[in-house]
Amino acid sequence: MTSKLIEIRWHGRGGQGAVTSAELVAQAAINEGKYAQAFPSFSPERRGAPVLAFNRINSEEPIRTRAEVDQPDVVIVLDSSLLAILDATSGLKEKGTVIVNTKKSAEQIRSEFGISGRLAIVDATKIAQESGVPTVNTTMVGVLIKATNVITLEAMKEPLEKRFGRVAERNIQAMGRAYQETVIGE
Repeated sequence: MTSKLIEIRWHGRGGQGAVTSAELVAQAAINEGKYAQAFPSFSPERRGAPVLAFNRINSEEPIRTRAEVDQPDVVIVLDSSLLAILDATSGLKEKGTVIVNTKKSAEQIRSEFGISGRLAIVDATKIAQESGVPTVNTTMVGVLIKATNVITLEAMKEPLEKRFGRVAERNIQAMGRAYQETVIGE
């Protein structure tokens, strides 16, 4: 992406790891010498309820704002069923990217939910299950990297190893596989 400030909004369900992924992406960006922040939007969530998390990444200067991201460059949807109950693309910038975990084709997602513009899709649920990873969150980081180049796959290794210890390798493999299998449509 060409802008020096990238704003990302994560949509997931409680227990899917949206907050964890936002934190790991911020740590990877910082490790690359960028300025980054990650934070959740908390309300009385319960497991399975919709959850929001946010990232801001800037390669050139510190980030001063801490407000929620209401005009994201990137929207990440960890559970495509959320598209039927909320407007995940609300405020998406004109040349923004929507990343969706789905078995459906890009054409199906576009027509069913009225998503236009850049769309990146992958069946992260299948990849996570086949990789022995309990949630799709780190798998979806691979899609984020493929769609935006906001950080590198290599930069994610250390944060994943610190967070997940001996099971980090499964997460790294799932992230890499999602990177490879992502389909991007303009």
